[in-house]
Formats: sequence, C-alpha cells, structure tokens
Amino acid sequence: MAAAAGAAGAAVSGPDKATAGTAATPALKLVAGSKDVTLDRIPDYGVVMDFGTHVVAGQKPIEIRATRKSYGDPIVAKQYVGGYPVSLPKGSVTDWSGLGKFLHVTLTDATGKKVLDRDQAFCLNGEGSRTRPDAPDTSPYPSECSANPFTLGAVWGLQAGWSANTYNYYDEEAPADLPVGKYTAKISINKQYRDYFKLGTADSAVTLNVTVQDEQGCDPGHGAVRGCKSKVAQSLEPGAAKAKSAALTPNAKRPTGKASVPKGPKPDLRPLPAWQITVAPGDEGPSAQRDYLSFAANVWNAGPSKLVLDGFRQQGKDLMDAYQYFYDANGKQVGYQNTGTMEWDAREGHSHWHFTDFARYSLLSSNQTEVVRSQKEAFCLAATDSIDYTVKNAEWHPQNTDLHTACGNHGSLSVREVLDVGSGDTYVQSLPGQSFDVTDLKNGTYYVQVVANPENRLFESNTKNNVSLRKVILGGTPHHRTVKVPPVQLVDAP
Repeated sequence: MAAAAGAAGAAVSGPDKATAGTAATPALKLVAGSKDVTLDRIPDYGVVMDFGTHVVAGQKPIEIRATRKSYGDPIVAKQYVGGYPVSLPKGSVTDWSGLGKFLHVTLTDATGKKVLDRDQAFCLNGEGSRTRPDAPDTSPYPSECSANPFTLGAVWGLQAGWSANTYNYYDEEAPADLPVGKYTAKISINKQYRDYFKLGTADSAVTLNVTVQDEQGCDPGHGAVRGCKSKVAQSLEPGAAKAKSAALTPNAKRPTGKASVPKGPKPDLRPLPAWQITVAPGDEGPSAQRDYLSFAANVWNAGPSKLVLDGFRQQGKDLMDAYQYFYDANGKQVGYQNTGTMEWDAREGHSHWHFTDFARYSLLSSNQTEVVRSQKEAFCLAATDSIDYTVKNAEWHPQNTDLHTACGNHGSLSVREVLDVGSGDTYVQSLPGQSFDVTDLKNGTYYVQVVANPENRLFESNTKNNVSLRKVILGGTPHHRTVKVPPVQLVDAP
C-alpha cells in the first residue's frame, strides 16, 4: 500500500528552514557514473542521449504530488515537506512527465561547435537503487512517470539515498542526429531548481567526455539475447512476464458457506472519455469494404478498495464461476459474492481468461440513442495505466500491469484478476466487431459511450459515475471518412 504523504520524512528543500544550508548533505545531487561515456548511433533513429547521469536524494526522500481538480483545471504540483505541501517553482510542472526543464544539456564537438543545446524534464520515479549502505532497502514510490491523457493525479518520489536516471527512454525528443566522433557534454540542473533546493555548483553540474560510435553488434554465441539489442529496442519491448505474487494468487478453492457483501470499503469503477479515435476502412477481406471508428477506452478504480476477482473453473468447460472478494480497512478478506463468469478466449492475441460484463462500448447518435454497439464484452483486468495515485489507498506498485501476470492459460483451474486503486485498464478497440462500423452512418455528431459495470454484477461504492461520453463528428465520403474529436475541456487528446 502506498505510504502516506511525507510519512517517511521529506526532502531538505528551500522551504525547510530548519535544515537548509547543510552543505555536507544537499537535498539532492547530480552525479555521473563515469566521466567518459560511449553512446551508440542507431541507424534510422539517432543517438540515445543517455549519459549515465543520476539524481541522488539526500538524507530525506523527495516527494511531489501533482493533481488537477477536473479536465478544465491546470495541473497543480507541490512538494510534501514534513507532511505539508510546499509550492514548487512557478511553471515547473505543466504535464505528467515530471519536473519540466529540470536539466540543461549542451554538447560541443571536437572543434568547440555547439551541436546540442536543450532543456530536459526529469522524472523522480524510476527503476533506481540505493547509493549508500544506510539507505532504506525499498522505495515506496512508483517506478515511472507514465500517464494517460486523462490522468487526474500522480505521485513522484525519490527515496532517501536512492538514485534515478535522468534519461527518459520514452521522451520523443530524446534521440539526436549526431555523426560518429568525440564530444564534450555539460549537464546541469537549471537555476530555478538550484535555488529551490539550495544547491551549489558542485552538486548540480557535471562535465563528460563523450564518444559517439556506430551501434555495435554482438556475438550470438554468448547467448546474451538482451545484450544483443539496443537500449531503444529494449525500452520499447512489451514488459516481460512477472512471477505471480501472493497478491495475484487466487484462493485455494472455490468458496463455501454463505456469501456476504459487507458494508466496508469497495472499489469505485469510473470510465474515462475515449481517445485515440480514428476512422478508416478495414484491413482485408470483406472488412476492407467497410469503414470503422476505432478508439481506446479505460475504466479505472478510484477506490478506496481494490477490485479482486477469483475465477474457479467448471469441470471440463472453458468457463469459470467468478467471485468478487471484499476487504476491510486493514486489508483483511471479509466476504465474497458470485459476480458472473469468466470465459476462455482462444483468439490469437488473447489466449487468456476474460471476465464478462466489465464494460460496454456504444456509439450514440446526436440525441444520445444507441446506433452501434461494440462486440467487446469480456476483459482480462490489468493495471495498465496510472490514473490517480493521490486517491485514498492508491497502490503505487500494482502487481499486474500487463496481461501476462494474472489472466491464466488454457489449463488453469483458477485465476485471480485485480484492478488496484488508482489504476485503470486500457483496451484499444481497433478490430472489426470491437470498433464501430460506421459505413452506413450519415455524417454528423455522435458520442462514444463507455459504461463501467454495465450489468451491475460488480459491487461498488458508487454507481452514479459509471458512464462517460466523448463527442465525435463524422465527415467525408465512403472509404474516405473523417472524424473530428473536440477537446474535453483542456485535454486535447483526439
């Protein structure tokens, strides 16, 4: 479970007058693993500008929380110092990528010509590690600064004595088009952050000798498959299957005795507005003669309790009986209730167990009557997106973030599917039957409707927020249809 804000202590920062000015232990420090760095130049991509630099927290963790009240409000971020929120430098956070313009990077070639000059955001979250023996052995903070277009809240933190790499492999501006050669890199923390954290030059700047070379091949005889791939290729791979943890292990057997739905905390399922909305003909066969509106949809859990579903197989059938389990405020299991079924989906790209009736997708006319319904009706639950890690009981380290962790295989006798508090599950509806067939629809205004828990099979704390709508405007001609997607207040994510 996520730590309470400031519970583990807070950073020594500008606002913390009691410890400010302690030169021996700055709030954070910019360090380089080596003064000599070799970077690979990757064909058709460029140079990955990972200089091996890290930010290291001092004697106390640094914790920042970013929120927005609605999609019509700007993001507001504050550092938590001693459990109290303290304002960050003006303009330092404008999106969910972390601290904006945190670093300044310049690169000069062997002749002294400046070939790169840019600012870079920094995410406190990361797959870091402790840098001294007395540092805590674990970090409570999330592992990345990922976000959905409709994210409402984020937590960014760096544990005391821990480091975080300053490079973000998912930064679209990360690669640089540089020829092979020798360079000098100067990397520094920008002034507004130096002033805020009261950092001296020695703690906030490094100079590196950089060699850019063509990407090196590898000897396949060594068997180090991962070592044969570039860092870019590694970073873009789907997450490897994780070992199933105790949190994802279903109950040992089908429940017996009297079912009950206690009055304690329950999940709160909320659908986000649809996004990634496009229109195009199908790929091949008969579908190539039809026009389809594709979209992405997400249902998230606002808590305060996680959604836990166990499926127990009916003997000899590709069907499981599904049960929702309930927990008290201390996380103890206190009840269960049958909530429908799970079914085996043998289609290519699935091959796992789906819970039925988790969400429903419809296309509505301008007067909001249904004109097309998606055939998507069953889901394998996974915490694919962080939506709001500031809600009560948000889990900052969800166990199942991909479909390999908890969706089972054809031989499974039982499975457990979990949607943790603060996270949502995104499905992209691009296949015929799941996307909307708009071939015969007139041009005009429509709405993509996402309904969570459409048959009310799941027990929630609130069912009045289970519907979202996203306005779309169809135009064009057959097989050349167009779609306009107005923003949702300040969020312009078509």
